[in-house]
Amino acid sequence: MSAAKPTRESVEFESRGQTCRGWLYRPAGPAGARVPAVVMAHGFSAVKEMFLPAFAERFAAAGCAVLVFDFRFLGASDGEPRGQVFPFEQHEDYRNAISWVTLAPGIDPARIGLWGSSYSGGHTLHLAAFDRRVKAAVAQVPAVRAWPLLLALLGRPGLDAFLAQISADRVERFKTGAVTEIPVVAKPGQPSVLAAPDAWEWFQRTGAAVAPSWRNAVTLESLEKMLEYDPPGAIELVSPTPLLVIGAKNDSLIPIEQLRAAVARAGEPKRYLELDCGHFDVYDTEPWFERAASAATDWFRQHLGAG
Repeated sequence: MSAAKPTRESVEFESRGQTCRGWLYRPAGPAGARVPAVVMAHGFSAVKEMFLPAFAERFAAAGCAVLVFDFRFLGASDGEPRGQVFPFEQHEDYRNAISWVTLAPGIDPARIGLWGSSYSGGHTLHLAAFDRRVKAAVAQVPAVRAWPLLLALLGRPGLDAFLAQISADRVERFKTGAVTEIPVVAKPGQPSVLAAPDAWEWFQRTGAAVAPSWRNAVTLESLEKMLEYDPPGAIELVSPTPLLVIGAKNDSLIPIEQLRAAVARAGEPKRYLELDCGHFDVYDTEPWFERAASAATDWFRQHLGAG
């Protein structure tokens, strides 16, 4: 007889007066048992269908309940304008997701894990430093500071021109309330937020295949917030929460030297796993998905007492 599989149900919770929607995976096990839980969400503009179920199923098979959700303004969740990606709003969504799952039946509130990837990996670094409800954290190809990368790509004149564009947008919003959008990805040579060929390829392929709710647009104001954000700024405060960071040596979006330097500042217990792949390979390309998912599963099993 085959082992019972984890179950999945659609759930929703409130965050700042708006509804976030997601899935709650529950591991197979005896009725009445309290289990640890992992809370997870996707990266910049991405939605939960973009290969997060594969990770969630692994964590659930290891004995964790898993809450996978879309941030406000994205995917299945509420919020206008669509495509608003503000880091501190997404922190609030993560925190409210943690609150909701700790109150769910069968969940042990003393064993909560946090998982994030890319932009939400940066959120994980930030939240694990300040939210002591998090007992184990996994940050996969996490965001670091954006402005040094833009400075390197654009030069100081280009960065100044970009800042002028953001300032003009702020004045227009003040006068008229108009919201300006910018593509998340675009063909090489065309303006976008994630200006890397593999970003264009992955988002276009993944959106068409599994995530029709994903929109290739975010508000220009989201970039203003991104430039001011320093995800690993307080990484020293994560300890004593166990922290696993998974980096991609050939990452087109996250400068690997910056990530290594950030992890070096973190206290123990920590582990840094650097894979010889690109930013998007960890989601659906082997052997990189298997290595990333196995490392995260082992981390949660070890530090949340799963399984």
